[in-house]
Amino acid sequence: MQRRHDRKASKNRYQYTGKEKQSRINHSKRSVGRHEVQSWTTATKQSLCLTWQKVKVYLMLSMTFLIAVFWYCRRLYSFLAQLLKRWSNYLQRKLIRNLSVLTEVDLLGYSAREWKGETKQAKHMREAYEELFWSYHIKYLRQVRKDNYCVLRAVLFQIFSQGIPFPSWMKEKDILKLPEKLLYSQGCNWIQQYSFGPERYMGPNAFGKLRKCLEILKTNWTEISATKDHEERGNMCNTLFSDESKEHKLYEAIKFIMLYEVVEAYEQIKNRDEPIHNLFSLLLARDSSSDPLSFMMNHLNSIGDSVCLDQAELSLLGYLLEVKITVYRLHRFNTEEFQVSYPDEYRREWNEISLLNEDDRYYHIPLFRT
Repeated sequence: MQRRHDRKASKNRYQYTGKEKQSRINHSKRSVGRHEVQSWTTATKQSLCLTWQKVKVYLMLSMTFLIAVFWYCRRLYSFLAQLLKRWSNYLQRKLIRNLSVLTEVDLLGYSAREWKGETKQAKHMREAYEELFWSYHIKYLRQVRKDNYCVLRAVLFQIFSQGIPFPSWMKEKDILKLPEKLLYSQGCNWIQQYSFGPERYMGPNAFGKLRKCLEILKTNWTEISATKDHEERGNMCNTLFSDESKEHKLYEAIKFIMLYEVVEAYEQIKNRDEPIHNLFSLLLARDSSSDPLSFMMNHLNSIGDSVCLDQAELSLLGYLLEVKITVYRLHRFNTEEFQVSYPDEYRREWNEISLLNEDDRYYHIPLFRT
């Protein structure tokens, strides 16, 4: 009985122990499974963390690079903008400095700036400008460089900018042959003493240089007068009158043509040929210009160097170029000499250009608006 009981108890213990072992084994398996899951989860998290760390580093580097590129581009843009601005200002200053006829400015604004104060002269000049503005419809002016070519510059600039063609007599003669004609046909060997503004006494080289000046005058006059578009013609004039060397040759060509016409008139007087214009008689009646040589030595050679054209030579200039030159002399305001024309005798078909001066020395170009 007792043995049976013990066997039964042993058997129960054995069964209990077997179940416990099985339970432990199952528990161990579950633990191992959970550990494996946790390990895999941990590994995955670590892998993701490492990947994110790398991605974050790449993103930071990329953002840093983009910021650096943006900063560099911005600095480069700022530098280029400043460089372009400085270059533009330099070119503008150079153009304005070289341009011998400036762009138009308001007439009354110019008067207020140039003639400030309450002196008698300042009030007189402001009144003269107001008269031009209200009674003559002159609303703007273009300032002309103040040197001894001033009046020649103001006249030629208007002739070119208005597209005025060659005078009729120039169309009939080849002006390039005028120096040789004076030398060989009329024996004017003294032309070697001709002065090109401040360049005095070129000797035998004077003929070649005169021909070059005449070529530049003829070429530019022909080209500009053939241009019908007003804006394009204006740009051509601005370019031409920004080249000091070239524009001085224009003026010397005009001076020589004046001399040529005086020689022609002098020969006609000597030979008692056809009658000449009265202004040649007045020119040759002066003690300082009784013949072409004295006219050249005492008057023409100084133009561009130390003096401008006087009123007699201004009349000759208008006659040769076949233009009526109207001059508003502001210092003569309220007198009969406020508005004068050169020459005083002119033909109806001639074109008209206008000048404005304050002292009979330096001239500006008035612009009319209605």
